[in-house]
Amino acid sequence: MTKKLLVRRAAVLGAGVMGAQIAAHLANAGVDVLLFDLPSKEGDRNSIVLKAIANLAKLSPAPLAAKDRAAAIVPANYDQHLGLLQGCDLIVEAIAERLDWKKDLYAKIAPHVAPTAILASNTSGLSINALADVLDESLHERFCGLHFFNPPRYMHLAELIPCRKTSPDALDLLETFLTSTLGKGVVRAKDTPNFIGNRIGVFSILSTIHHTAAFGLGFDTADALTGPAIGRPKSATYRTADVVGLDTMAHVIQTMADTLPDDPWHKYFAVPDLLKALIAQGALGQKTGAGIYRKLGKDIQVIDIATKDYRVSGGDIAPEVAEMLKIKNPVEKFAALRTSNHPQAQFLWAIFRDLFHYSAFHLASIADTARDVDFAIRWGYGWKLGPFETWQAAGWKQVAGWIADDIVAGKTMSNAPLPNWVYDGREGVHGAEGSFSPAHNKKLPRSTLPVYKRQRFPDPLLGEKFAPGETVFETDAVRMWHDGDGIAVIGFKTKMHTVNDGVLEGLQKAVATAEQDFDGLVLWQDSEPFSAGADLKGAMGLLQAGKIADFDTMIATFQATSMRLKYSQVPVVAAVRGMALGGGCEFQMHSARTVAALESYIGLVEAGVGLLPGGGGLKEIATRVGLSVGQGGDVFAGLKPYFEAVAMAKVSTSALEAKELGLLRKDDIVVFNAHELLYVAKQQARALAESGYRPPLPARQIPVAGDVGIATFKMMLVNMLEGRFISEHDFKVATRIATVLCGGAVDRGSLVDEDWLIKLEREHFVALAQMPKTQERIVHTLTTGKPLRN
Repeated sequence: MTKKLLVRRAAVLGAGVMGAQIAAHLANAGVDVLLFDLPSKEGDRNSIVLKAIANLAKLSPAPLAAKDRAAAIVPANYDQHLGLLQGCDLIVEAIAERLDWKKDLYAKIAPHVAPTAILASNTSGLSINALADVLDESLHERFCGLHFFNPPRYMHLAELIPCRKTSPDALDLLETFLTSTLGKGVVRAKDTPNFIGNRIGVFSILSTIHHTAAFGLGFDTADALTGPAIGRPKSATYRTADVVGLDTMAHVIQTMADTLPDDPWHKYFAVPDLLKALIAQGALGQKTGAGIYRKLGKDIQVIDIATKDYRVSGGDIAPEVAEMLKIKNPVEKFAALRTSNHPQAQFLWAIFRDLFHYSAFHLASIADTARDVDFAIRWGYGWKLGPFETWQAAGWKQVAGWIADDIVAGKTMSNAPLPNWVYDGREGVHGAEGSFSPAHNKKLPRSTLPVYKRQRFPDPLLGEKFAPGETVFETDAVRMWHDGDGIAVIGFKTKMHTVNDGVLEGLQKAVATAEQDFDGLVLWQDSEPFSAGADLKGAMGLLQAGKIADFDTMIATFQATSMRLKYSQVPVVAAVRGMALGGGCEFQMHSARTVAALESYIGLVEAGVGLLPGGGGLKEIATRVGLSVGQGGDVFAGLKPYFEAVAMAKVSTSALEAKELGLLRKDDIVVFNAHELLYVAKQQARALAESGYRPPLPARQIPVAGDVGIATFKMMLVNMLEGRFISEHDFKVATRIATVLCGGAVDRGSLVDEDWLIKLEREHFVALAQMPKTQERIVHTLTTGKPLRN
């Protein structure tokens, strides 16, 4: 049996912004966690940590996946509580980046570290071996670097850096824990300054800064060029610097300058004068309200490089360069950029060229394979492709020749030669057999750690393909497939995995097929989102054509499909990640079980377009609440939080919050690594099948809140209307939501069945859909992608 790291309790040393967020994510994962810092000189000795825990609720994006997880973080201080470390299986140090401070702390905690505990430093670039030197020899095997990227809940990357004597077993155990329990993408790095992600990522920023000036571009124009247009985040380069903090960016650049004196690009490891001036003025970026950018009224302003003053931001990509970036073939795209005389095109070629040059030159010293570099940049910086993937897609040999020519011509930032392995007749560094390793002079396969067997479809690199499974049937709307394990999988092929007639027909066929030929069925999409809900465009077409009967039939089919999922004779498990809105939420509500990735955003949002949930969602809420409360119970009290969530179109900010909202059930499963979602969903389907699964019995006696419940909800709505918190149309929509949830105008406590609720739901859905203001909302949302308040 494979050993695993049993983290009964963890400790985080340092309650700064990063340390507190690491503790928060451990708490998200259900780990009992201690958060340490210095003792306060006045009042509660733990007040520094208590303040840090309270501050977690104020941070955006939210570090805590559910508010109650803050209570799982236990405050502690170094004077009173070091003895508690003896009960910790994992200790993560996350204090300030001062080698002397870290060494002092290690000396203090060393006697209290349990003999099997792993001790890790969250340093972003200090030498792991230098830190290990202060530790007792007995701790070296269990010490390593563990670098989370900020914010740790959301950034997939965690770098793992061994010291000279770190035990391979300790690294394997920690990688397994990080991957499955915390949901991280682990990259092992060598002990070099800034490791992999920040070494390459910060160089890319420095290169962009250099070439922005060299080609006379504005910061806003450079950001327009280095964001989504080339497969990078919207924050691009300079907005990212503002978010990170210009002072933090300056510190990282200075660290590179101090620790990499022999780097051939060393002369560029300097903070530009303009950034120094901003820092001196206290303009540190987002945290101070001004940096390279600032918001003044409704205007976003940017520092003008020439005048050193702010102006309205408006940098655009030149039309001819925009046309080059639209070229789908990367080989042709890069050829166009390199041969163009336009300064924006020359800028783009230059930043890519120097990134490729730097990454290739340093690959052998910072990483084991090119895979590690590409994943570090993709997972840590949010790029769609890493530097080596981009280079390979653009034509490895052609680009290598261009780089060599530019080195000879003195156009590159350094005249350091490309390493010989670049020219070894290769077409790239990634392939089906693995990724290139300079140390081994061959391509190495992915890690064989058992934890990765849980990833049926890992995050693919360029050139990697994974067996798609054996197709059962496929249409324009859905595909059903299996791996020969008795569990079938169905996914949607529609845009945003929206639900149209083809999806409804495919789902019903899939359930029927699964009942005959399989032990269970998993509803899983090969990419996010799970589903953005119903196909509003198709529905709007029927309404505008006046085909109300056809529209009613479509809604009836939607409801029937949900019920088919619920009453399937084999377990149907929904595997949710990303958005599960409207109909997507309703499908998972009707599944036997839902397995949801932590970052699942679930909600019944139809009120935003002037509708109510019409795929069985309101019926299912009324049924669950009525049956859980029982005859004679307070059904209205049970419905109230659901009503507020549906009427306000609330969307959960995590799968854990979806449980709090009641959109996930208590026994639904939350998975932290989205790449393990399919594996866990199939395991759940198998477990249900093996335990003699039977669908629930039809609900024929559901107590409802009735007319009294409707009247009470309407009183609440009248107050909101008079206070101008909602519009007249919001009032009409919410009243109909209340009517369906309460089972219609029947006596309080009346018993109804699901068919009654289904018909009531459809009646009010179709009525709302015919209202002009609802249709205005739908058209506006389809046109702009934004809700309309009317």
